[in-house]
This record gives sequence, C-alpha cells and structure tokens, in this order.
Amino acid sequence: MKKLIGGAGALAAAIALAPTSGAQADELTLCWAAWDPANALVELSKDFTAQTGTNMKFEFVPWPNFADRMLNELNSGGKLCDLLIGDSQWIGGSAENGYYVKLNDFFDKEGISMDDFAPATVYAYSTWPKGTPNYWALPAMGDANGWFYRKDWFENADLMAEFKAKYNRDLAPPKTWAELKETAEFFQGREIDGKKVYGAAIFTERASEGITMGATSALYPYGFKYENTPGKYDMEGAVNSADAVAGLEMYKAIYECCTPPGYTDSYMGENLDAFKSGQVAMMMNWFAFMPGMAKDETVGAKTGFFVNPGAKVAASTLGGQGISVVANTDNMDGALAYIKWFAQPDVQKKWWSLGGYACHNDVLNDPSFKGSQPFAAQFLEAMGGVQDFWQEPAYAQLLQAMQKRMHDYVVADKGTAKEALDGLIVDWTAIFEEEGKL
Repeated sequence: MKKLIGGAGALAAAIALAPTSGAQADELTLCWAAWDPANALVELSKDFTAQTGTNMKFEFVPWPNFADRMLNELNSGGKLCDLLIGDSQWIGGSAENGYYVKLNDFFDKEGISMDDFAPATVYAYSTWPKGTPNYWALPAMGDANGWFYRKDWFENADLMAEFKAKYNRDLAPPKTWAELKETAEFFQGREIDGKKVYGAAIFTERASEGITMGATSALYPYGFKYENTPGKYDMEGAVNSADAVAGLEMYKAIYECCTPPGYTDSYMGENLDAFKSGQVAMMMNWFAFMPGMAKDETVGAKTGFFVNPGAKVAASTLGGQGISVVANTDNMDGALAYIKWFAQPDVQKKWWSLGGYACHNDVLNDPSFKGSQPFAAQFLEAMGGVQDFWQEPAYAQLLQAMQKRMHDYVVADKGTAKEALDGLIVDWTAIFEEEGKL
C-alpha cells in the first residue's frame, strides 16, 4: 500500500483532552489540530453528548506536527481516531488508500445534500477525484489566508496625511499586491508610540507548509497555475509562467523590504506574536485566527481585516478541512451519527457563533451573516476565489519540494524566481513519473 508520506518524522506528543466524567461505554475520539477552532468544537460537541449519550474525546496536535502525526496514524492502521478533521490535501491519498469511509450512501440515506454547502468547500474538502460526486468528508471548517492590520495606525491623522502626500491615495487596506508593498514600505522602520515597527509579517517557515501557503497567496493572484489542462499534469508554462514569476518576485520583494529582522522561519504562531506585540502594521494569517484576534484584550479593538490582495485576478490560498470517518474505527455507527448531527443547519449556525467557520449555505446566505462578525464579509469574499495546493496522493512529497524551492529563493536568496519555478517543475515531474501519472 502506498504511503501518504515517506519516512516518519519525529512524532509530536498529542494534546489529548480528558474525557468527561461518567463516560458512556459508547465513545468517539475526534482528531484535529490544536488551535482556537478546536476549542470551539469541544464546546459545540457537548450538545452531541447531551443528545446521544456518546462521550467525546479529542486528540489535538500542534500544527507543526499535525500532518506528520496524523498521516503516520493513518498509514500504520492505528485505532486512535474515529473521526478526523484532516487537511484538504490529504483527501486523495486517504481515499485511494482506503483510510476514509466513502460517504455517498450514508448521505443519500440520511438526506444530507452537498448542495447545502458552499461549492468551493465541497470541491476542496469532500471530493476525490476532484470535482466528481464522490464524497469522503463533510465540509467542516472553511478557511483561507487573509490579512490583519492595525486599524488605529491606518486611521492616525498624521500618518494618513503623510501617506496621501507620498502615494496620492488614502491609507487603507491594500487591494493589490503592489499597494500592499507600498503600504508595508511606508510603515517599515517607522517609530509609532515610541517603538520601531515593521511593515508586514508573512509566512517563511520551511519545515511543514508555511512558505508555500504564503508564497501561493502572491502566486495565485498573479496567475500561477499547477497545470495548463486540469488532470493532465502539463506544468510547463503554467507553474513557471511570466505571471507566476512576477508573483514570486513580489513575495520575495516584500520579504526583503518589509519584514521584521531575522524573519526567516515564521508561520502562524510567529506572525500572531509579532502582531499582538505591536511589531508589524499588517499580518498574513488564516481567517481561523480572526475570531480570537477580534476578542484579544490587547489589540482586538485596534485590529481590522482584509482579503488577500489581487493582481491579475482575485484569489486566496485555501485553508480549511473536512471531517471524515476513519475506516479503521471500531465505532462506525457512532462516527456516522456525529457526521449526521454536525451537518444540521442549527448545529452549523452554533458552530459559526462559537468561532468555527461553517460551510453550510443556511449560515453563509443568511442576510445577517455579513454583519455578524467584523471579518464575516471578507470571509465570504475570500471563499469566492480560493485556490488549493495539489490534493494528489503524493501531496506530501509535492509539498516538500515546493517548500525547499520557495525557501531557497525567498529566504536564502538562491537563484532567480524563474529558476525556482523551473526547478519545481523538474521536482514535480519526477514525483508524478514515479506515481505513474506521467
């Protein structure tokens, strides 16, 4: 059986929540990453326990170790997880290797329609082969890469006047990557409230997925594509197009001009720290962190949010996950019952209210949704233009190759953007040849 990831890395000790007292014999373990939305899901799932008597346990793994831990669990046929909220990129390998339960018959039996969920989330989180009506997960957590900014700095009268005089436009959340760079340059090295600040915190992390998620946030708007023809793996002229080169050059330009000193290995946590401590005017990070940031005692009231800037097109890097039943579960009926419960519109509405990003149309299309949170309208806009990384069974090797090429060029200053993207085609071609796809 083909492995999803080659070689076992250092397995992180998972963060397990203790079961509630008086646990029933009927029990489920749900596995996910350790972050704010997971805490919201624990709270939400208390309703499932109250209604069914099923005790819920949770295994949450820190993001840097999440893929390594969970993919090794699936590969080894472990019994840890009954339910898994896994990254969208895992779905191809998990479907083809029989790690997830195909849910079509269950959905039909229970009247669960994928038409009730946002199309982009169904495509990305549920289907394999992509776009076919073969469902391996229920959309669980919509997400995209977005931006946070210091609203108080942007609304400072002196800074607004200086910016307007310099750029002949208002100091406002940038709508293009060119404007993002100008805005970051404006703040870089400036003294605000007696402290030196910097323009932007972006993703540069090498070990897991960070710099790929960051760089694609520039590549996609500029026109980067994985293939010229979907499903044909014809990458020449798509991956390394002139537009893609321009996008990667822009990402490196922002890294070089406008990030804090020593910002060579940053991802979600480092960016949150930089923003909360007042180091940066803008921060790239996932929408998933916006509910927590809006409530933050230090900077919540000073924080605004904006969608990933465009260039040739409007596009955002997709995050988020679907929830799947692990085929190796010893409690199939209970796991399916949780899926059925989670799919209910009322449960989805509560999920949103607690800080989870519901994908159900009854939530997203509600007239009150856009005003329900200071980032809700931006979330809808972002999800309308999301693009995702390869969801191939060999995704881990594909990702490792891109991580190296992006970090070598952007951070280590090796070669040109064109050379980095040309090299990526070489790497990916070898992987697809080994997979028998080319």
